[in-house]
Amino acid sequence: MTNEPIALNEALASFDARWSPRIVTRVNDYDVRVAKAEGDHVWHVHDDTDEFFLVLDGELHIALREPAGERTVVLRPGSVFTVPRGTEHKPSAPSGASVLLLEPTGTSSVGDRHDEVPGHVDATVGHELGT
Repeated sequence: MTNEPIALNEALASFDARWSPRIVTRVNDYDVRVAKAEGDHVWHVHDDTDEFFLVLDGELHIALREPAGERTVVLRPGSVFTVPRGTEHKPSAPSGASVLLLEPTGTSSVGDRHDEVPGHVDATVGHELGT
């Protein structure tokens, strides 16, 4: 980590991988991650933590399986959404998106329970920026 300002557009320009978040900084026990998204992620659940999304560019869809049924929220640039802990969800970005995520350090990108992870999705706890 650095004690200098971080330009998110430069951080995003430093890697090409989709669904492979980079840790840009930490706040207390939380990672601030950026990721490029395109196509579908995987249905998954974070049992013990909420998951915060801020769309920086593009459009992110988050399908949710809730007690009342299934629904999809659509996030455009500048939109935020928090998936509550224990909620099964599946992010997708049909035309691509850049997102900022806030999660406790060590949180898996595919959650605690998930469908089979396809090859285009990186099952990670975040990569340090520059790796």
